[in-house]
Amino acid sequence: MIQLVSLVGSVLILTAFSSVQLGRLEARQLSAILLNLVGAAILAAVALTEEQWGFLLLEGVWTLVSAYALITYVRSGGGDREAIA
Repeated sequence: MIQLVSLVGSVLILTAFSSVQLGRLEARQLSAILLNLVGAAILAAVALTEEQWGFLLLEGVWTLVSAYALITYVRSGGGDREAIA
């Protein structure tokens, strides 16, 4: 079961990454931010459960950065693409 959860988190992050790289999404779009945030949070939870500290560091920081991007997006009213660095 934990492998299935990990796959879901990975697919979310890879969907965001590949969509941005292929020009289908912009990194500052809400959908890309949410895909990264949810995917990283899932993987961080798995890393914590499995006591994989390096992976937890990676995904924990990814989650925090994505959360910051979401907060910035919301504070900017959702339409100001320049607000997220």
